[in-house]
Parts: sequence; structure tokens; C-alpha cells
Amino acid sequence: MDDRPAGDDQPHRRVRADAQRSIDALLTAAAEVFTASGVDAPVRQITARAGVGAGTLYRHFPQRSDLIAAVFRHEVDACADAAPALADRHEPVEALTQWLRRFAGFIATKRGLSAALHSGDPAYDSLPSYFQQRFEPVLGALLAAAAEAGEIRPDADPEDLLRAVANMTLPAQDDDGHTQRMIALLIDGLRYGAATRETRR
Repeated sequence: MDDRPAGDDQPHRRVRADAQRSIDALLTAAAEVFTASGVDAPVRQITARAGVGAGTLYRHFPQRSDLIAAVFRHEVDACADAAPALADRHEPVEALTQWLRRFAGFIATKRGLSAALHSGDPAYDSLPSYFQQRFEPVLGALLAAAAEAGEIRPDADPEDLLRAVANMTLPAQDDDGHTQRMIALLIDGLRYGAATRETRR
């Protein structure tokens, strides 16, 4: 039987919470540095932005590839997790449109990682399937809700749509709004052939 006072495990929990905050700060800082300076940016840029020491970085991410893979997953999660929040706040087709814009932004800012992700390093082997597993279900739910509302056609495939947006997304220096115009055009195409609730009865 454990005779320790109930509060004795609190320091351990605080250590874990502190470690998680350090990890989150490192991932956020690394994502910003990688976007601005590329994945070969000096470690000191990342640690300075995160407000932690180099030892903390290497304790959690011994190899640079570990950090790059973790940043990618972190950013994928943030983008995927935005979908339910958008669905709660907006009508179905507006939630779909806003999420596709968010996804396009994700693709544009992650192009700097593409060379690393295709380098053959085994640390990145699981990332394509992770991308698919996180994005296809949330986009599928947005498409289903918009189709159920009669706002878009019911036969849109999430995988096809993800590929289409990725292919039309230009690098981050898309100053003329090309990608946003193409997404608007894509949404207009999805509206073609939509069946309203009344016509489906």
C-alpha cells in the first residue's frame, strides 16, 4: 500500500507538464524557423525562439530528422483539428471552404520540408500515411455535411480533393491570391449537381 500523501505525485506531474510545454514550444518555434529559413537552419535559432536550451532540444529530438518529423505531425494535427471547430461555427459549405483554405496554407508553408521528407531517411517513412489518416476523415466529414445540406454534389472524394488543392497550391509567395481564387472555383464546381433536401425526398 502506498502511504505517501495524496499530493506527493504532483511534482512528477509538474515535470511532465513542463516537458510537454518545452516540446510544444520547440515544435512551434521549429515550424516558424523552418518556414522562414529552411530545415537546415541553425539549432540556436530554434532554441532561442522557443526559450529553451540546446540540451532540451536534443533530449527530446536527438536527430534533426526527429524534429522535422515531429513538426510535420504537429502541423498536420493542428490543421486536421481545425475542421470540427469550423464545422461547429459555420454552415457546412462555409466550413468546407475555410478548411480547404487552411489546408492550402499548410501545403504552401510545408513545401520547405519536401526535400527532407523525400530524402530517404527512415524517420519520415510513416508520414505520408499519417497525412492521409488525419486529413481524409475530417475532409470526408465536411463533404458529407455539405452534401447532406444540399450545398454540394454528393460524390466528391476526399482523396481527390486533397490532391487537387495540393496541386493548385503555389509556394508561400502567392501574393496575387491565385490559390484562393482556385479554391473558390473548386467550391463552385462542387456545387454543380448538388441535390437539395427537397429534391432528394
